[in-house]
Amino acid sequence: MDKQHLNLKIMECVSNPIKCRMLIEILKSGETTAKLLAEKCMDIPQTTLYRNLKRMTEDGVLKVVSETQIRGTVEKTYAATFDLNDTNTMIGENSGKMYMQMFLQYILTFAKQFQTYCDAPGIDIKNDKSGFSLSYVYLTDEELENTVAAISKTLTPLQNNKPAPGRKLRTIGVIISPEQHNTK
Repeated sequence: MDKQHLNLKIMECVSNPIKCRMLIEILKSGETTAKLLAEKCMDIPQTTLYRNLKRMTEDGVLKVVSETQIRGTVEKTYAATFDLNDTNTMIGENSGKMYMQMFLQYILTFAKQFQTYCDAPGIDIKNDKSGFSLSYVYLTDEELENTVAAISKTLTPLQNNKPAPGRKLRTIGVIISPEQHNTK
């Protein structure tokens, strides 16, 4: 299967709330069975869960990594067909298709963390200081480079912080989207 097809199918999963939730749970566990996935996603009807597992496998987003015979039935263990950590290959090839794959993996990794937070009992969005935003700004290349350098200058030393009273582990993601090119 080519990367462009896989990217499209991953995008379909990301844009579908049920498939996205299932994919995040599978990525969090590495491998899982339908039974374990159903326990994690109790709000998804079992028929819907099985139908989406089948479709995601047919689409090449998931693969069956093992099958176990259990009382006259076969239990399949599923895993993602892509590796969220293989960014060096993608960067080296420097193609739009690979870059999109890398972006999807970034978003899914962040989504996994965000889903874990959202599923935790007793979250307090305001007091937990959680949030997200988009900023649309006109910048020269130099202004953009200076902005990225300032963000890096702020965040780099903070990455050396050790756990301490009052400190909470937080994930800060930065995405810089290039200008939209007309494709006419």
